[in-house]
Amino acid sequence: MPVRRLLIVFAVLALAALIAVGLVQASRQKTSTLGPTGLTVAQMQERLAGSPPALAALHAQADRLLPGKPETVRRRLDELHGEPIVVTKWASWCEPCKEDMPLFQRASLALGKRVAFVGIDSNDSSKSGPLAQLRTVPLPFPSYYDPSGQTGTAVTGSAFTPVTVFFNRKGGEFIRQGAFPSLAKLEADIRHYALDD
Repeated sequence: MPVRRLLIVFAVLALAALIAVGLVQASRQKTSTLGPTGLTVAQMQERLAGSPPALAALHAQADRLLPGKPETVRRRLDELHGEPIVVTKWASWCEPCKEDMPLFQRASLALGKRVAFVGIDSNDSSKSGPLAQLRTVPLPFPSYYDPSGQTGTAVTGSAFTPVTVFFNRKGGEFIRQGAFPSLAKLEADIRHYALDD
C-alpha cells in the first residue's frame, strides 16, 4: 500500500511538472510569435512622421548602429531631457534580448510620437552580430554600439542584459532588469514609469 501511494504521489508531481513546463512554453511562444511587424525601416519612419523634433531626430536614425562612447550617449540623453525616454540595453548573443526586440519594435511604433526610444548594444565584440540582429528585427530608433560594456553599465547601472531604463519628463529614473513577458507589460511600464500615466 505505501508503495502504491508513493507511485501515485510521484505521478501527480510529474503531471504537475509537465503542466508547469507547458504553461511556461506557451507563454514564451505567445511572446516570440508576436514577431517583427514586417515593416521596412522607411515604413516605420513614415508611421512616426509628425513626431516632435527631438523624437523625429531619433526616427531619422532608425535601425542605425551609432558609435557608443559614454559621453556620446549621455549627450544624446541630455538633448532628450524633458521627453519621456526608454533606453533598452541589449546584445546580439543575449537570447532574452532577442525575445524583447520585437516588443520594443512594436512599442516604439505605438508610442514613438510621445516617447524617445534609444538602444545600447552592449558587450558585442564585433558589429556583425548586432547588425545581423537589426536586419532580423529592425528598430525605428538608433542603437549605440558599446563593445566594452562601459556605456551600458554607466547608463543602466548594471553589467547584465537585458536592462531597460525609463526616464520621465522630470528626469526621474526607473531601472528594470530582465526580459519583458509581453508587449502589454512593456507598454504598461512605459506608461507608468516614463509617461507617468
